[in-house]
Amino acid sequence: MTVGNNKMNKQLIAALVMSSLTFSNMGYASDTENQREHHEELIGVGSGIVLGAVVGGPIGAIIGAFTGGIIGKSVGDDTEIESQQVKLSEQETTIHQLNEDNQSLALISNQYESVQDELAELKLARQQKLTELELGLNIQFKTGSSQLETHFQPQLDELASALQMSDDLRLDLTGYADRRGESTYNQALSEQRVAEVKNYLVSKGVNEQRLTASAYGASAPITVEQSFENDFFDRRVTIKFVSQDTAIAANH
Repeated sequence: MTVGNNKMNKQLIAALVMSSLTFSNMGYASDTENQREHHEELIGVGSGIVLGAVVGGPIGAIIGAFTGGIIGKSVGDDTEIESQQVKLSEQETTIHQLNEDNQSLALISNQYESVQDELAELKLARQQKLTELELGLNIQFKTGSSQLETHFQPQLDELASALQMSDDLRLDLTGYADRRGESTYNQALSEQRVAEVKNYLVSKGVNEQRLTASAYGASAPITVEQSFENDFFDRRVTIKFVSQDTAIAANH
């Protein structure tokens, strides 16, 4: 009688387990991704029950359930580990890209600082050159002559180069004559002298629009006393730098 009962119990347990597995399989088809881990544990438990029930009866079913749970949990852990490894690989790729970007940014920053330093040096050199030119921007002429002497040409060449470096600069050219001779003649001579300097600068690439020319004859001597030496300094064309803003203000 006992043997018959045990046989019936095993059959009953097996039927219940199969029903549970069938229900679990039907539910698995509709589970969402966030229920995956729990479902894997159920499969492990169900599989353990079947094994335990077949081998050792009710007690075997209980032990098999625990064993199956462990198996199911292990399967879930393996899947999670694989998922985390994929994420880790993606993060490593991102970190590598960020490191490359940071290196590129550092390189660009260094290049920018280098260009800034070069620009500062160029500005300093330009200012020094302008200062040097401002110390001697009087072009002298021989008595009664408007011919530009060759030893003044290098100075005018430097001046033309300075203008090409600075688009905001203009030149104010002013011609003079000494007090010898008639005033009308001196006026014409001063105009010829300033025209000679202007034409030379234009021939060196200076835009004529950046040059302002005027002449005053013998009306503005450097000193009150007239002498042979003072007359030499009066025969001149004076060159002054004028910024674009100053030129605009002067016209208004």
